[in-house]
Amino acid sequence: MLPRKLQDRQNRKRRIRSRIRGTSQRPRLTVYRSLTQIRVQVIDDASGKTLCAASSKEAKANMNLEGAKKVGELIAKKAKDAGVTTVVFDRNAYQYHGRVKALADGAREGGLTF
Repeated sequence: MLPRKLQDRQNRKRRIRSRIRGTSQRPRLTVYRSLTQIRVQVIDDASGKTLCAASSKEAKANMNLEGAKKVGELIAKKAKDAGVTTVVFDRNAYQYHGRVKALADGAREGGLTF
């Protein structure tokens, strides 16, 4: 059995994913945040394929607000190269605050619209 904190996180994630679906016209931009890095993917749920991905290691970014913003700009560039301009943002049970918000702002500045 999972600890209560992880159970709560799984429940939040399940609730969010029940409302958010990525399509081929509007794929899902999902975020994974850990203590050491942040990763982001653009996923087409209809076909089950990842269109592009980026991480803080790839962007050579520190794990702070500026680093998250760099990752957001990198994923926006990669998504544009893949032909994606509009996405659905999946914060993945994390609060829309701090690094997650900085990543979203960086992606918007890079040209993605949510």
